[in-house]
This record gives sequence, structure tokens and C-alpha cells, in this order.
Amino acid sequence: MKYQHLIYAFVIVTATSLVFSCKKDQVPVVSDCVDTVYFATQIAPMISSKCLSCHDVGNSTGYTLTNHTNISANASAVLNSLHGASVALMPKGGPALNDTLIQQFACWINQGKLNN
Repeated sequence: MKYQHLIYAFVIVTATSLVFSCKKDQVPVVSDCVDTVYFATQIAPMISSKCLSCHDVGNSTGYTLTNHTNISANASAVLNSLHGASVALMPKGGPALNDTLIQQFACWINQGKLNN
């Protein structure tokens, strides 16, 4: 009987810790993106503020992300790096982008990588 209370307490503390331990901005993954994502007002400013310090013209990284053509041509690689999927997590030196921005970039790709 005494141990049963300890087990319940342990389960409650563990469950509470798991629920509140995640600090990332959680966004449900959806198969379709309801809102239009705009390159000029959402994607370009994000890339400019988070990526151009390393991926500007003349860099040695192999990726230049200075305009729509460069970004759309490398969109899959950029998305993989934002997830840290089989490549180094970007932006280099962190912190990682929040899930909302990553989802926004994925939606832009799914919507056809428009130059809008």
C-alpha cells in the first residue's frame, strides 16, 4: 500500500515533467497549408536574418541564399538543415528556428515556392 502511493507520485511527477519540458514552439503538422506564405514578406526576411551571415555571395558553404532563384533552387536542402535531417542543424551556432518558422518554410515549398 505504501509503495503504491510512491508509484502514483512518481508517475504524476514524470508525466508533468514530460508535458512541461519541451521549450520549442509546437505546431501541429498539417498536410495542407491553409494560409498563403509570401516570399517577399515572410521567407526572404527570415532567410536574410537567419541565414545570410553565412550564405551570402562569395561564401564557402556551397549555398548562396540571396534571392528567390537561389532559395527556391535549394529549398529542400534548406528545409533539411532547418530540421537537422541528415545534415547539420542550421542556423550554425543556433538556436534552431522555432517550429512555426520551419512549418512556414515547408508550406512555402508545398505552395510551389512562389516569388510573391
